[in-house]
Amino acid sequence: MMPTTKNIHLKILFSIFLLSALFSCDQKKTVKTITPKNPDGITFISVSNIGGSLGQYRIIKITEDSIVAEKGITSNKTHTEWASAINTNTWKQLISSIRTGDLDDIKSSPSQQSVDGMDETFQIRTPKKSHIYVNSYVDTLHYRQFQLLKEQIDNILPKEYQ
Repeated sequence: MMPTTKNIHLKILFSIFLLSALFSCDQKKTVKTITPKNPDGITFISVSNIGGSLGQYRIIKITEDSIVAEKGITSNKTHTEWASAINTNTWKQLISSIRTGDLDDIKSSPSQQSVDGMDETFQIRTPKKSHIYVNSYVDTLHYRQFQLLKEQIDNILPKEYQ
């Protein structure tokens, strides 16, 4: 029994020594900060329509190099997804209708889902902030840019996702 006890004490002593050695190491962590090309530029766009009595949804997510669309109906558990790469010119065309100076001024409206309505949600991300708008079509002063964006997105999407 003595050799086993001696081995356990040696294992504990070695573990303490190893842990103290690890904690005493002074590692400097290098944090890389990525400076965006344009701090007010758009980095992400999402457009979704969610709601209705059957739980329909269509969600489109776009970055400067890809577009992903998904749609379905939760009541019958259907879901389809489509994805594609996009080029720089397509991205520039999509974001050209959005005036980043207006993003803080665009108004949202109450959700319509509680009355079996559909909610249209836009998310526009810049390096500084993420802007989310629900049913902003009531903001007639600023909504035209979102309408143009939706039309441009529909030109990219396959018919079944429009």
